[in-house]
Amino acid sequence: MELNNISDKEIILELKNRLQEKAICEQQVKDLNISLKKLNRKLKESESMKSHFISNIRNEIINPFTSILAIAENILDVEKENWKKVIHMVSLIHTEVFNLDFQLRNIFAAAELEAGENEPDITLVNIDKTIQHVIDTFKYEARRKHLKIEYVSANKNSNTKMYFKSDAEKIQIIISNLISNAIKFSYNEGIILIKVTKQENNLRLTVKDEGQGISKTNEQIIFDRFKRIDTGINSLNRGHGLGLSIIKAMIDSLDGKIEFSSRLGKGATFTIQLYESEKETSGISNDADELFFREEKF
Repeated sequence: MELNNISDKEIILELKNRLQEKAICEQQVKDLNISLKKLNRKLKESESMKSHFISNIRNEIINPFTSILAIAENILDVEKENWKKVIHMVSLIHTEVFNLDFQLRNIFAAAELEAGENEPDITLVNIDKTIQHVIDTFKYEARRKHLKIEYVSANKNSNTKMYFKSDAEKIQIIISNLISNAIKFSYNEGIILIKVTKQENNLRLTVKDEGQGISKTNEQIIFDRFKRIDTGINSLNRGHGLGLSIIKAMIDSLDGKIEFSSRLGKGATFTIQLYESEKETSGISNDADELFFREEKF
């Protein structure tokens, strides 16, 4: 169509369309600039958080080793008649080594998550034995605060073993972190209650403590791997933000759910819902020692 044959109305309409397209493009550029600024800010925050995270982890590894070396040197200087002092020092070493072992396991678990190496290894898990084993590994930590850990299983009075088709190691890490969390933030002489029920292909696990609880401010960020919380139940390993984030990631990998309720000064209750895997099993996980917190007998 020749220009002379185009009406004024058509020219005006074409101009309007082009102006609208221009306005849309300008808005898209503005939106893109805003998104890029937000992304850049998040990248800077992430780098800062990771740097803080690494610094904290370094302290969590170096400090226990320093304490262990100092205590060991003191033991070497103790006279033979002061064996009670030695026993106390050995107890301190056990605490430091236990915490270091626990923290390193979480660090390795976090590294595997970052590397995407989180594929479940499905076995038939003996739930009662697994949970009882984890409770036993924390008995000295609980004893120091005069805490009582009660385990209530729907299968307690049955002669039939409670097996559940899932990843044994992930379940143990989840339970260990929840118990560690409960012990750390419980008041002295309190009770930690662990309940387990299984219905068909559904496993429900609850860990309840009577400790500090979680503030409303912190409820939204307790599963963030790189954020440190100042009050209430925060990250499980002395504040460097691993435990709860690992729990969440592992539960997600098992297609489960985690919920919690809490009141400041009244404790917290974490509830986990897991569903049996439909994958083929690679065996039976009947001996928890082979998977987590191995305790060698000398």
